Amino acid sequence: MQPIKNAKSLAIAIVILGWIAVIAQFYLIILNRTASVGETIIRFFSFFTILTNLLVALCFTFLLTKSSSTLRSFFSRKSTLTAVTVYILIVGLVYNLILRFLWQPQGLQFVVDELLHTIIPILCLIFWWQNERTKNLEWRNIFPFLIYPLLYILIILVRGSFSGFYPYPFIDVKLLGMNKVLINSGLLAICFAVISAIFIGITRYKQSKLINNPDFQSKIGSL
Repeated sequence: MQPIKNAKSLAIAIVILGWIAVIAQFYLIILNRTASVGETIIRFFSFFTILTNLLVALCFTFLLTKSSSTLRSFFSRKSTLTAVTVYILIVGLVYNLILRFLWQPQGLQFVVDELLHTIIPILCLIFWWQNERTKNLEWRNIFPFLIYPLLYILIILVRGSFSGFYPYPFIDVKLLGMNKVLINSGLLAICFAVISAIFIGITRYKQSKLINNPDFQSKIGSL
């Protein structure tokens, strides 16, 4: 077994599939648009699924580079991969537990949906499990992990109050009312916090087992 080589191969697969899925979904939403091109593009980037898969694609793209850029440094930080994995895993969980049954995509849309909501989350989880070796990841990291989803919800609610467009039924103020949407948003925040805590706990446990290994070396830094 060659762990570093395997890690790089898996990262390459995530990059290729991630960019293909995001670009294909953009093509499909433009092709089947019911609003102007400009509004359709804004709506495209209003989906947490799209933003998070784009984040995954960017993260793994920069992990594969050898540059010393600010973005490469950010995506190589000890907590970034864990946070990105939490986000994409929740994308998969929410879709497969709640949203999958609301429609029946066909053809290319079916393939893209499976990539965005199932295959890429699973591949990211596998990569994280095999390669994440962070030191000193603290429980307080849960709070910065929550910034991205909370900021997303805030932006969607503000824009939705003007445009009337809400990308998901559980945050649709027109359908549910603001009180119900705020409750749903709070439950989602709790979900993010709990899963983040689980990931941090696993990371700390794995680190405690590896820290005394004289041959220990971060695979992320060796990609």
